[in-house]
Amino acid sequence: MIGCTKLLCGTATVSHAIKYEGVSPGEVPHELLQFSTALKPIVVWNTTRRCNLRCKHCYIKAEDKEFAGELTTGEAKAFIDDLAGYKVPVLLFSGGEPLVRKDFYELGKYAADKGLRTVVSTNGTLITKDAAKKMREAGFKYVGVSLDGLSATHNRFRGQRDAFEKATQGIRNALGAGLNTGVRFTISKYNYKELPQVIDFVVKEKIPRFCMYHLVYAGRGKEIAGSDLSNAERREVMEFLVTKTLELHGKKVPLEILTVDNHADGVYLYRYVKEKEPARAQEVMDLLKMHGGCSACGKVANVDNLGNIHPCQFWGHEILGNVRERKFSEIWSKGEGFMAEMREKPKHLKGKCSVCSYNSICGGCRIRAESVQGDVWAEDPACYLTLDEIKG
Repeated sequence: MIGCTKLLCGTATVSHAIKYEGVSPGEVPHELLQFSTALKPIVVWNTTRRCNLRCKHCYIKAEDKEFAGELTTGEAKAFIDDLAGYKVPVLLFSGGEPLVRKDFYELGKYAADKGLRTVVSTNGTLITKDAAKKMREAGFKYVGVSLDGLSATHNRFRGQRDAFEKATQGIRNALGAGLNTGVRFTISKYNYKELPQVIDFVVKEKIPRFCMYHLVYAGRGKEIAGSDLSNAERREVMEFLVTKTLELHGKKVPLEILTVDNHADGVYLYRYVKEKEPARAQEVMDLLKMHGGCSACGKVANVDNLGNIHPCQFWGHEILGNVRERKFSEIWSKGEGFMAEMREKPKHLKGKCSVCSYNSICGGCRIRAESVQGDVWAEDPACYLTLDEIKG
């Protein structure tokens, strides 16, 4: 996760971030978690594979049907107990669509009562006023709602005629209930031309957070990998985001803009600051070092609906263990095998990534590399930086 607003506008500083070094990740303010140096991960939990929509880029190929073998309420609570004891900074309830799980509110409250910071990733269509109220009462701290464009584009992506209208009403209901709410936008050739209008919508609705996700080639996302942006288009998008971030900050619009799943964006922002505000460049670099690039097997973990542990939510084919058989905390803290390799990525990288002077703050997306080139350590095909730029 690359904080465009924080890095470009100086709304986060090294001196602020280091105040929380050595403390429990759960005690770090949410806005500084991306700069925490602790290896306690944000845990993305696919509470269910069931979903009321069928999205083109769904990384777990969710469908509107029952899936056998999902964690029971009792098993889920035992898992939550372990995470609370391990003091992970965030438990993210994802899916499928987490709101379709019958014990969603019960488990959310249970986790919050155990001291976990709980957040939700949702398509938003099921957030009625009553649901928003229940989420607030259950202690959820943040709700991220996915929008893939304006009405026609979003509905086409989501496979439902009124998905956009329901999602936007869900956002309004969440905000109305006092829930901290943001928009998640996965960019591709299908929708990148609508990015300016989507941000305008976010500003108009007074939504405080906008996260632009790069496409990761997993699940149905792998099936539409050909719709990913070209590297020239990625650069065009980043140029726009830089301009828009600075414009909104200058107008004192309270919107935080971030990008996710392409850490080359951090390098791009560093180089921009180095050129435009050289006095701030070292601080931006220090913050990016604290962030550490790709978070799989480090600051991010995934547990799927069956209890399998994965390096991140997009890496469903790599299983590190199962919470029914062994505690998550034990597996993560030992960091054996593939996890150990991932935690020292620069030693294993190949191609363009291996010669990049910024690979310790990026590392590329290993899933895209594996999907396109058949080698998890190959260069990330979505890196849009030139060879001259990666020399430092």
